[in-house]
Amino acid sequence: MVKVAFIGAGSVEFTRNVVTDLCSFSELQGEFELSLHDIDAERLGYADALAKRISAQLGADARVTSSLDRRTAVADADYVVNEIQVGGYAATRKDFDIPARYGVRQTIGDTIGIGGIFRGLRTIPVLTGIGQDLAEVAPDAYLLNYSNPMAMLPWAVSAGTPFSRVVGLCHSVRDTHHLLAELVGVAEDEITFETAGFNHQAFVLRFERDGEDLYPRLREAIDGDPELQRRVRVELFRRFGYFPTESSEHSAEYVPWLMHSDAAIERFRIPVGEYLTRSERNIEEFDETLATLQAEGELDLQPTSEMASEFIRAHVTGKPASLYVNVQNDGLIENLPAECCIEVPGVVDKDGLHPQAVGALPPQLAALNRTFLNVVELTVKAVLEGDREHVYHAALLDPNTAATLGIDDIRSMCDELLQAHGDLIPEALRLP
Repeated sequence: MVKVAFIGAGSVEFTRNVVTDLCSFSELQGEFELSLHDIDAERLGYADALAKRISAQLGADARVTSSLDRRTAVADADYVVNEIQVGGYAATRKDFDIPARYGVRQTIGDTIGIGGIFRGLRTIPVLTGIGQDLAEVAPDAYLLNYSNPMAMLPWAVSAGTPFSRVVGLCHSVRDTHHLLAELVGVAEDEITFETAGFNHQAFVLRFERDGEDLYPRLREAIDGDPELQRRVRVELFRRFGYFPTESSEHSAEYVPWLMHSDAAIERFRIPVGEYLTRSERNIEEFDETLATLQAEGELDLQPTSEMASEFIRAHVTGKPASLYVNVQNDGLIENLPAECCIEVPGVVDKDGLHPQAVGALPPQLAALNRTFLNVVELTVKAVLEGDREHVYHAALLDPNTAATLGIDDIRSMCDELLQAHGDLIPEALRLP
């Protein structure tokens, strides 16, 4: 029997989607266990009821177990799906509200930027704890990570624990490929893509149909559409020559030219504070789904081809699946450091994951990625080495933060966030 464990199972979106997919796969029905863990007993109860309802409604006959003890939940697992958000909405509010008082604008705040740094400080210790658990009680499992900051977390697990079978999964590449096919009016299955970089800052390096470069057609579409020209990712494409994989609201906060400028906010329609709105919608969705479960109503269940589900099915059945994955570089991208966590194409089959080398990035893309890498690397090192100075270094080198504030204000803002997050910050990094 295949055992799939979920950490942070009280998440509304990912638990529902992955469980629905798994229960829809005829190859797995009656052959798998869903082992659920959350630190919140109420949300764990919700996840347990949800998984059992999905299994029953789809006739999957899955075995569903749940535990507030993480090691119990992941012991002997074949796959562990991580979807935690350490500190939840309350911590996210602090990541937005405190920087806003200093004049730092953010849209999503979960990747780099001041919000990404502090989400990393809260989350890396938990991920390294998970990695240590898996090394001891499930050494052959795959840890399939959905949590952000994605570029930090697999790196921290690989560098800070004996466990190395960690893979980050994100929809951004797949969604970008859909968008590009739509913009050029070509069926996606007729297009050859190759995309690589960092999660949330990768670039479409190859965009072809039968050997024809489709970038000229994309440029024509953009030149003829003034609304497209008001998207950040389109502007990055025009300036750097390759289309970025992340949405405009995300991309805006990874560069130094936009968020501090009222004119740029207006021109590119940048939604400041967008993640807070999304978080509030997620809370509403949780309440609505819980009400449906309590009323014993039928759930609207649609398979989503969630990436963790596709990874698991390919590995179990041996039928290969092509996925974009976040893994240790180790030469896959030649002009980025070997130890960092990069996003590249890969194939999953019965023998496991086979990430694909892509060579060297164009120099302007590698240079932009390095400004992203600075923040990621210093945040990881801050936690793994217990060095608070690296927290300040990461913030000082963050493109958006540095474009907005001076040195003293950046340090003061970091101190205020360190104090506000309290025990969620690793002890070695807390203020005396």
